[in-house]
Amino acid sequence: MTQHFINGRHVAGRSGETMAVLAPATGEEFTRIACGTAEDIDDAVKAARAAYEGAWGRLTAAERGRLIAKLGLKVLDHFDELAKIEAQDTGKPMAQARADIDATARYFEFYGGAADKVHGHIIPFLNGYNVNVIHEPHGVTGHILPWNYPAQMFGRSLTAALAMGNAVVLKPAEEACQTALRLAVLASEVGFPDGAINIVTGRGHEAGAALSAHHGVDFMSFTGSPEVGRMVQHACAEHLIPCTLELGGKSPQIVFDDADFDVAVPIVCKAIVQNTGQTCSAGSRVLVQSHVYDEFMGAVAKEFTKLRAGTPEMDLDCGPVINARQRGRVQSFVDQAREAGIPVIAEGAIAQGVPNGGFYVTPTLFGKVPRGNRLEQEEVFGPVLAAFPFSDEADAIKLANSTEYGLVAAVWTRDGGRQQRVAKKVRAGQVFINGYGAGGGIELPFGGTGKSGHGREKGFAALEEFAVTKTIVHKHG
Repeated sequence: MTQHFINGRHVAGRSGETMAVLAPATGEEFTRIACGTAEDIDDAVKAARAAYEGAWGRLTAAERGRLIAKLGLKVLDHFDELAKIEAQDTGKPMAQARADIDATARYFEFYGGAADKVHGHIIPFLNGYNVNVIHEPHGVTGHILPWNYPAQMFGRSLTAALAMGNAVVLKPAEEACQTALRLAVLASEVGFPDGAINIVTGRGHEAGAALSAHHGVDFMSFTGSPEVGRMVQHACAEHLIPCTLELGGKSPQIVFDDADFDVAVPIVCKAIVQNTGQTCSAGSRVLVQSHVYDEFMGAVAKEFTKLRAGTPEMDLDCGPVINARQRGRVQSFVDQAREAGIPVIAEGAIAQGVPNGGFYVTPTLFGKVPRGNRLEQEEVFGPVLAAFPFSDEADAIKLANSTEYGLVAAVWTRDGGRQQRVAKKVRAGQVFINGYGAGGGIELPFGGTGKSGHGREKGFAALEEFAVTKTIVHKHG
């Protein structure tokens, strides 16, 4: 059984209640976690506040950066162990788990080096004045993370906050929190002061709600569904603190007639099955110019039929989805599309020999999907790809912008002018041209518009989110 991690040590939950954690690959219980309460959250926030006002807050930016960088090296020392934990927790193929741990270490490397490079600036003002603009930590930051990339999300969300000098309280997803707990222990081993990193496990509507509503938290970072994101933002509004929300997407890949099909086809397939489609930035819509639609989608279908889902050890294209509820949700999209008569262009398969209790779904490719259909408008969060034809550039942009989401998009064309026109007109926080994804993209500001949320993570932009800008005006005569 695993416990909370508060003030540098494992502690049992105050309620004594625990809950089962199931391995997605088998459906079997492999551990239990403490069910955090408002009292546990209060303990964690108090520990974070004490660290911020004490040992952690007294460190210089260079000292913080050195600790963060040391944690990155520690992650690499425990690489295989962490990858196995991540794969067991989430069910993802081992290759994906290893890539995630590599990206996690990269977050520590990046923000370890960035901690002492957040510079202020001087504003020329009236004679007799000096005006300095500096960046200070919020204080205590709260973080609620999803279950799809537990290790990466720890690095992505917490490390930028720590680099700026904040002390943190994390509520990881109840389905997948083992990697975060292990990372917190490793942080203590490399010398992080007690209370700088605190983790409370448990249910979202209990521990998560208590964290977002706690008056001792100065800033919230949330990644998850739009529905829960609204509740987090409402809770933050009650005590007037800012928050960053990353809430998913319905990201289009726009394929024009002059695209390099040989390059685009495998990337279009990978962008929907990576992490079994449980990726906020999954390329879940492929938009193809009408007169090459049949040719391009024929090539995609050929690749799609080769896709296989299996256990982490099989190391195939997909693993299972996270739990039975998510499997049912993904299957409901597939079933409704079939009932509506939307053609299935191609299907992958579930590998032979997977455990009967695992939460596996078959990769499925639909097209031509009617505009306005659920498959166009709603995030499936599974390996389901929807294809749409479009007539010309204006129609492509209209179709790309037809949802409430705006997280990521791709533009496939050799025409340089079209690349820039479309990239600027598509509503998305990130736009890739003749590619998709960036191997973690640690340096690249990431976030969305509309239903995809607001605020930015990754890169130096995240440091600005986790800081307060202060203007100091000195009249010296």
